[in-house]
Amino acid sequence: MTKRVDDQIKFQTLVEAHQGLIFRVTSTYARKIEDQQDLVQEIKLNLWKAFPKYNSEQSFSTWAYKVSLNTAISWFRIHSKKGTTVELPETIPAPENYTDDRTQILRQLIDNLDPVSRAILSLSLDDLPQSQIAEIIGTTPGNIATRISRIKAQLRQQLEAQEKNTWN
Repeated sequence: MTKRVDDQIKFQTLVEAHQGLIFRVTSTYARKIEDQQDLVQEIKLNLWKAFPKYNSEQSFSTWAYKVSLNTAISWFRIHSKKGTTVELPETIPAPENYTDDRTQILRQLIDNLDPVSRAILSLSLDDLPQSQIAEIIGTTPGNIATRISRIKAQLRQQLEAQEKNTWN
């Protein structure tokens, strides 16, 4: 086999093994199924383009997260400016219980975060260590710890304000 074919097989195997992280990134930045499918394809294309630069001594998941997040953030910025992405509906059907309502409000608050904060939160929720998140985002673990703390405080404050407005 040629090196090109070997690379294709290795790439396909690695991407298939890491489909979950691609879909988590995609669902963080795109809501409509069509947008998610387009973004998955764009991420895979960018992963393939960058694959020759991948160092196999490095964690594939860290590298794939970095490429996927950069692609998703760029995609989000372009599509949100064009107005082609569909936001969550203005009227949300009433949930059956308080937990569903709270979850929906929290999801909306997360959607309103800037793209990098949303990425950091998503990676944190995936239980990645702060050192790995820092490597993916391109900063220090201390900066990530601070940003996670601030994001949580911001979300907590906004959630409490939303709940106060809902119950008053």
